[in-house]
Amino acid sequence: MVTLGCARNEVDSEELAGRLEAGGFRLVTDAAEADTVVVNTCGFVESAKKDSVDTLLEAADLKTTNGGRAQAVVAVGCMAERYGKDLAESLPEADAVLGFDDYPVIADRLRSIMAGEAHTSHVPADRRTLLPISPVERALSTAPVPGHASGPASLRRRLDDGPTASLKLASGCDRRCSFCAIPSFRGSFVSRRPTDVLDEARWLAEQGVKELFLVSENSTSYGKDLGDIRLLETLLPELAAVDGIERVRVSYLQPAETRPGLVQAIAQTPGVVPYFDLSFQHASASVLRRMRRFGDPESFLGLLEQVRSLAPTAGVRSNAIVGFPGETEEDLQTLCDFLVAARMDVTGVFGYSDEDGTEAAGYEDKLDEDEVRARTEHVSQLVEQLNAERAEERVGEVVEVLVEDVESDPEGAVGRAAFQGPEVDGTTLLLGSSAEVGMIVRAEVVGTDGVDLIAEEV
Repeated sequence: MVTLGCARNEVDSEELAGRLEAGGFRLVTDAAEADTVVVNTCGFVESAKKDSVDTLLEAADLKTTNGGRAQAVVAVGCMAERYGKDLAESLPEADAVLGFDDYPVIADRLRSIMAGEAHTSHVPADRRTLLPISPVERALSTAPVPGHASGPASLRRRLDDGPTASLKLASGCDRRCSFCAIPSFRGSFVSRRPTDVLDEARWLAEQGVKELFLVSENSTSYGKDLGDIRLLETLLPELAAVDGIERVRVSYLQPAETRPGLVQAIAQTPGVVPYFDLSFQHASASVLRRMRRFGDPESFLGLLEQVRSLAPTAGVRSNAIVGFPGETEEDLQTLCDFLVAARMDVTGVFGYSDEDGTEAAGYEDKLDEDEVRARTEHVSQLVEQLNAERAEERVGEVVEVLVEDVESDPEGAVGRAAFQGPEVDGTTLLLGSSAEVGMIVRAEVVGTDGVDLIAEEV
C-alpha cells in the first residue's frame, strides 16, 4: 500500500488495508514481495497528479523486475476517483483504476483483477450529486464515504507504529472556492457521528497512539449536518479525556467559519494543543472575493489577535495562493504586508494553476506562467525569512515535545512541540536526550535551524 497526498488519504489507506486484511490479504512492507500494489493517489494539484502517475509507473515496473512477482498494480484515491475511465485509458500500465464506490468490496475487486478479469472503471461524475442538498438529510445516504467506516478495530489497520495518528472528523466540502476541485470528487460535507469518532480514538489509543490529529476538508463545519454546528467544541474535551491520549490537534479551519467558542475550545481545553491551521489563501479582499472566499487583512489579524489573547504561544500555520487570475501588484503587496504582520509559524506558498472543472479555470486576466513563478518565488523567500524569525522568537520558551524518532539524529531525540503539526511544521531536536518514542518531554528552546527548533530537557 503506497499512500500519496494528505493526512486524509492516510486514513483512507488504513481503512483499505483493514478491509483487505479482513478479506484475506496480507500486507507486506517490501514492494518486491507484493502480489498486488495499491497506490492511493492524490488529485489535488498538477504536481501531485504527476507524483501519482510516476508512482504508478514505478509500481508497474515490479511486474517485470525482481522475478516479476507483482501481478497487478491498482490505482485508488482522489486522482482515481476524479478521472476514473479517462485515467485507465491514458495509463494502461495500471491494471485497474478503482473509485470510492469500490472501497467496501476492495478485497473482491483485487482478487478478480489478480485473476485476470478486466475491470471497467467508473465514468467520472460530481460526487456532490450523490448526497442531498440539505446537510441534515445526508445521514440517509448510502453512498460510500472513505474513512467513515464504523468498527475501526476491524476496518482500520495502522500502517505505521508512530505515536501520532490521523482521525477523520468529516469528509467533503460545501464551500465553492473557485480554484478548488476537491468537492467535486470528495463530495458534499459529511460529519462522522461523535460516537464513531470516539470509538476510533479509543481504538487508536489501544494501539499506542499518544496524539490524535483531527482531519477533514473543513473542520469548522463539523456537526452542521448533525444539527449542531458547535459539536466540535463539546467533542474536543471528550477526545482529550480518552485514556492514553496525551494530545489532540485540530487541522484545517476556515477563517470565515472560525467562531469565538471554537477558538476558546482549542486554545484552553486541557489536552487540546493550541494549534490553529487557518486556511487564509490570500489577504487581498478583492482576490479573496474572486476565490469565492471571505476576509481581509483586518479581519484575519483580528482573528489572530483573538487566538493569541487566549493562548500567547499558540501555533499558527496557513497557506497562500500566489498569482491568482487578476492579482495585481497591489494585491500581492497586501498579501506580503499581512504575512509580515501575522507572524505565523509556517506558511505554505503555492503558485496558481488551472484545475479541471473549476470556475477559476475559465477566468480571464490570467497571469503569465513566468510571472506566477516569479511572484511565488518572491513570497516563498519572504515566508522562509518570516518563519525562521518566528522560530527564533521561540528561543527561551519551555515546550512539551512528543518524541517521534530516536535513531535518525546522533545528537538526540526528535519530536514535535505543541505548535508543530505532523509532517509540515518542522521538528524539535532534544539535545542529548535519551527519551523514548511516545514520551512527552519538557524542554527549553535554545536554538533554531530554519523552522526547526533545538531544545534541552528541563
